[in-house]
Order: sequence, then C-alpha cells, then structure tokens
Amino acid sequence: MHALGSPQPPDVSMRVPTSPRARAKRQIASLMSEVEMLKQDKATKKRNITYYVSQGRAIRCMVDLYTPIEDLIAENDRRCEEENDRDTTPEQDRLQRGYIELAKALSWVHDKLAGFDHEESKDMLKKLKRGVDSARGDDTGTLKDLVASWVNMECCPTPLIRTDDKHHRGFTSDACGKLLCPAEWRWEDPVVKAGIRDRTTAYIVSENSWPSFMYENYEADTKNLERGLFRSRLLVMAIFTSPSSANEVDGEGEGADIIKNNRRARRRTDQAKVKTCIRFALSNLTSWRTVDGDFDYHIFWNNIVDFFEDAPGPAARARVNKLLEWWTRKVFGRNHREDLTPDIISLMSVNTLATQRQQMEDAELDSDC
Repeated sequence: MHALGSPQPPDVSMRVPTSPRARAKRQIASLMSEVEMLKQDKATKKRNITYYVSQGRAIRCMVDLYTPIEDLIAENDRRCEEENDRDTTPEQDRLQRGYIELAKALSWVHDKLAGFDHEESKDMLKKLKRGVDSARGDDTGTLKDLVASWVNMECCPTPLIRTDDKHHRGFTSDACGKLLCPAEWRWEDPVVKAGIRDRTTAYIVSENSWPSFMYENYEADTKNLERGLFRSRLLVMAIFTSPSSANEVDGEGEGADIIKNNRRARRRTDQAKVKTCIRFALSNLTSWRTVDGDFDYHIFWNNIVDFFEDAPGPAARARVNKLLEWWTRKVFGRNHREDLTPDIISLMSVNTLATQRQQMEDAELDSDC
C-alpha cells in the first residue's frame, strides 16, 4: 500500500476516460456495420450462385448434352501440355470441339479457369452443373407433355396419346412406334412390328439406327438415307416448343438469318439436344436415364453431332450447310435487305408513286402554259 499523500502511479494504459453510454453506442454501431457487411457478402455470394446456375443451363443446349464439364476442360489442358500430339481419337476430338463450344457459349469461362485457384474453380463448376442438371430436367419435362400433343395432331391416333401418362407410349403405341421405328424398316410390316415389340434379335432397336421421326414425312429413302433427314415437322415444332407453332412449320419463320446473326441457333448441339429429348418423350420411360433397353442416348447424341461436325468431305459439308440454311428459313426466316438494289427499289410502289405524282404535277404545269 502507498502511504497517505504519496503520488499515485501513472496509468500505463494512457486511456482518456469516456462515458459508458458513448462506448456502448460505438460498439453497437461497429457491430451493425459488421452485420451489414455480412449481409452484403451473402447477397454477393447468392448473386454469384444464381449467375453461375443460370449460365450453366445453357451448356446442355449449346455445348454438350452428356459430357461432364471437367472432361472438356481436361482434354483442352491435355492438348496444351502435349502440343506435338497429332494422333487424337474421335472421342478426344469430340471433347475438344465441346470445349471450344463451351468457350464460345460462356466466353468468360476460359479466363475464370485461368485466374481461379483449384477450390474456386471447383466451386464454380459445381454451380454450373446445378444449372446443367436443372435445364435437362426442365427440357424433358416440358417435351414430355408437348410431344404427346404434337403426335395427336400429326398422327390422329385412336385412342389419343395422354399427356400425363407415358406408360402407353413407346412401341406399344402404333403412333409412337411408327415414329420410333428405325429408318431401315417399315412399321406397317407386321413382321417388323412384332419383332420390335417382342424384342427379337432380328429387330434390335439401338442408337445405330436413325428413328423415323427425324425424317421428312417420317419416312426414309433406304437408297439415300441422308435425303429428308432432320427435316421432320416434329423436329421443327420442338424447336418452336409450342403446339400452336404447328401451324407455322409448313412456311418459313420471320427474323434475321441465323447463319449470320444468331449464335445460339448456329449450335448444331442445340438441334441434337432436341432430337434426343424427343426420342425420350416418345418412349415409355417415365424418368430420364442414359440407356433405354438396347438404345444408348449418349451414343445417339454423338451420332447426331458427328453428322454435322464430322462431314467426310466438302460435298457432304455443303449439304450440311444447305440443311442448316433450311433450318434458318424454317425457324428464323431470312433477311433479304442486301438484295434490295437501287434498280429493284425504283420499281416499288413508294418510288413509283413519287414518279407518278411528279408526272401529274408536270402535266398540270404544261396545261397552264
């Protein structure tokens, strides 16, 4: 103890006394600021999740229906590391084409992957895959109802195909069976119909056959199987994604030329996705799975993409481009403004009327003279 009158030791904290009330107010303000920052961080994180999920929905339409995103990235990385590797397999080429489409569809992905660390990349891909899975579920669910309506309109079956029940679709239904029947056989042949329904070895329905629903008028020319392929009304209706659009499929669409102006419509994979989903909607499968009996949807998808992307030569590639131009006119129409030359414009009614008015004006002046 210090003796009375002796000096007190100095306050080593060097504090300047303040009121407890003022300190409490400042602490509350500081805590509120922290809470607000946490809210902002949560909102930013939620926006990022929403953004990546919504962007991921485009992948199944525009890039690849089946292949995991990681496989596309891994193939591109492999090619970067093995620059001199020229001996690639068809599967590796498919993966690389998929990565190129991914970089086109989501132009920011390539830079994000370069800048993110492993955990950030993993988190981003997880969110993209959530969007991927939800989009496929929505597509198959929507087409399940719509395709039934379209088949009823196109084939007028008795009884009609129910939109809420898939158990009576597939080869048990005459209408769906005809559309699903491989192009090399005729569904009307009772031997073919019985063989398919009984699943005999002579009539195996697999991804190695083009289904009839993909052909114009739903019939193939066995001597030229490319003729009419991918030109069916059912496919066009599916691109429009509305039964009411059936009234439009015999004509041509309206709008810009997709070959030049619409990036989304240029994706061959978008058409491949639709064809794959229609095949599922016509079947009696009640839930999505990759293999339906002897039919592998993944290989079927690859067959469609290869038709467009892996043409054997310039003649085949020209036919593919012609087919895409057909889709351009059917779905989006064609803009012909570049064909409006001055000579053609001079013959149109606006210019013709202007000329006639000027002629009448000149005639009036001549009569007054």
